[in-house]
Amino acid sequence: MPKKIKELKHWLRQLGFTELPGKGSHTNWIHPLYAGKLTVSGKDSSDAKLYQEKDVQQAVKEVKSKQQQEKQEDE
Repeated sequence: MPKKIKELKHWLRQLGFTELPGKGSHTNWIHPLYAGKLTVSGKDSSDAKLYQEKDVQQAVKEVKSKQQQEKQEDE
């Protein structure tokens, strides 16, 4: 069963992404450790498309990886 758009946004907020307004139902997400921006489109109650879930998962993976690298460098 596909995730809802609001679940994807919740994941991004938990990880520290900042939400920037976009046009219409689009929201842009940025993070200091993520190169570029991530765009999520759709109403919160809508089902997320497979590509949207993959994009969010990839962004989460990238940020977590960079956070671990920074943590190891600090030690």
